[in-house]
Amino acid sequence: MPQRADWKSANQPNKTTMNGKQLKNSILQWAIQGKLVPQDPNDEPASVLLEKIRTEKERLVKEGKLKKKDLEVKPIAEDEIPFEIPKEWEWVRIKSILNVYSARRVHEKDWRKSGIPFYRAREIGKLADSGFVNNDLYIDQSLYDEFSKSGVPQAGDLMITAVGTLGKVYIVNNDDLFYYKDGSVLCMNNFGGLNPQYLKFFIESSVFKDQYQPESQGTTVATLTMVRVNEYVVPLPPLSEQHRIVAKIEELMPLVEKYGETQEALEEWNNSLPEKLKKSILQEAIQGKLVPQDPNDEPASVLLERIREEKKRLVKEGKLKKKDLDVKPIEEEELPFEVPESWGWMRLGDMVSNQTGLSYSKGDLEKKVDNPIRVLRGGNIQNGAWSIKVDDVMIAPEFVNKQNLALQKNTFITPAVTSLEHLGKTALIEEDHSDIVAGGFVLYLLPFFREDTLVKYLSFFFQSVFYNKYCKSIANKSGQAFWNISRQKLMNLTIPLPPLAEQRRIVAKIEELFDIIKL
Repeated sequence: MPQRADWKSANQPNKTTMNGKQLKNSILQWAIQGKLVPQDPNDEPASVLLEKIRTEKERLVKEGKLKKKDLEVKPIAEDEIPFEIPKEWEWVRIKSILNVYSARRVHEKDWRKSGIPFYRAREIGKLADSGFVNNDLYIDQSLYDEFSKSGVPQAGDLMITAVGTLGKVYIVNNDDLFYYKDGSVLCMNNFGGLNPQYLKFFIESSVFKDQYQPESQGTTVATLTMVRVNEYVVPLPPLSEQHRIVAKIEELMPLVEKYGETQEALEEWNNSLPEKLKKSILQEAIQGKLVPQDPNDEPASVLLERIREEKKRLVKEGKLKKKDLDVKPIEEEELPFEVPESWGWMRLGDMVSNQTGLSYSKGDLEKKVDNPIRVLRGGNIQNGAWSIKVDDVMIAPEFVNKQNLALQKNTFITPAVTSLEHLGKTALIEEDHSDIVAGGFVLYLLPFFREDTLVKYLSFFFQSVFYNKYCKSIANKSGQAFWNISRQKLMNLTIPLPPLAEQRRIVAKIEELFDIIKL
């Protein structure tokens, strides 16, 4: 068995390892910082590209498609620039390179079941994610034609969600024909012929998100507005480099996606590994494969006889009935697996008595009393442990004392009626609790021979997959969502018992290994 530190380093996920999303974000960050592809001194610099875009804007102003104020761009202050970029690049405001606008109002009375698709933020978001959407809203062709006079999405434009999940981007294709909802979607008219995919990658990067996220904090509904988006800053590469960046990202993204899937699978495996190891350890333990046998150990037959003698004593004291001494022989076909020769088999009912928890009515709970008793239910019980919950039932002490059900050391509790996932979960009570009882749908299992080692061994047995599966096999459906365990069949369960000395070694080894797994 490796040392603890070795096991941890070999099997625990590396806290600094990137997941797929983080790797994608890093690649986008390298791209917009000019670090993903090499610069080419033959590229026409971004300053020339920017001047061409300005010339195109002036032409659109003259034609009345833009307003003169659209040419006015506020200078970028030094504290707005988050990092350095290559000398051939330029920092620009979105207003300098794109015409950001929204739709004209479409009233609900204009919605149709066929015609020109009408998209809201949810439809644009689905298009951004998968390129496909099942649309259910349309407008008439005549209304679309009217809106076309003031601008509709064109190929190469970017549609960005402006409410709800902000910043999802869809690039308009050549064959797209649609209109969109004002306020919830913005259109970024790419009149300057920039690479739309580069712009999309920028909008998906942390640099763009960092500019709008502080503005949306604390608002009832997060939104992007034309005024704010126009002021955001963009690192603009030469057009040729935009194309190279996009090509490189598209080359890398399938690898990133595959990496992300592998990383998620590894993380899932790492998360489930401790529980799988515990189950394997417990199964090895109850089959006599976890620790070596010692021929000097007193055999389990001696322990079985001690348990029978303890039952006889309890009969003499009137705590058990004489019929409780009757033992049903264990047939060979009842044994689920082989165990070492020094071990023995015993039915659960010959090792423990059983009784249900506290029965009470609603009226018993309505009385307000001092120092009430807490009542545990099935939901309080986990494998090997139990917990207190804020909504636990509280009841008067005098009512509880009549039934003598306070939790006692070395007692087990398990749900008798519960959901399928909770069947078989059994907790060991490790000390007396005079102020806590279990409810009527919980079963008390009270060992006749309460030797600490035997009780601890039984606790680990009750956590095993073998026991859990057995409980499910003897459960019956009780109502729509609940199952109940047959007490008679539960008491009929055969339990593998090692010699008491080997039980001590098994318990010590399990505790040692479980401590390692927790690291």
